[in-house]
Amino acid sequence: MTNLEGNTFKDLSQVEVVGVFPNYATAYAAWKAKAQQTVDNAHMRYFVVHLHRLLDPGQETKPAR
Repeated sequence: MTNLEGNTFKDLSQVEVVGVFPNYATAYAAWKAKAQQTVDNAHMRYFVVHLHRLLDPGQETKPAR
């Protein structure tokens, strides 16, 4: 059984990169559009990946207030 809390990719050659966006709102809109296109495929998932967190994993995704 696969843990649904994590992200396990079945075939990395099938990973689709939708784009790089200037802000979260634009990335979210692209994510939502792609996710809605595959709504009938329970095995397909899209994610918003924060590139700055790849460079600095300790950095928060939202600025502190």
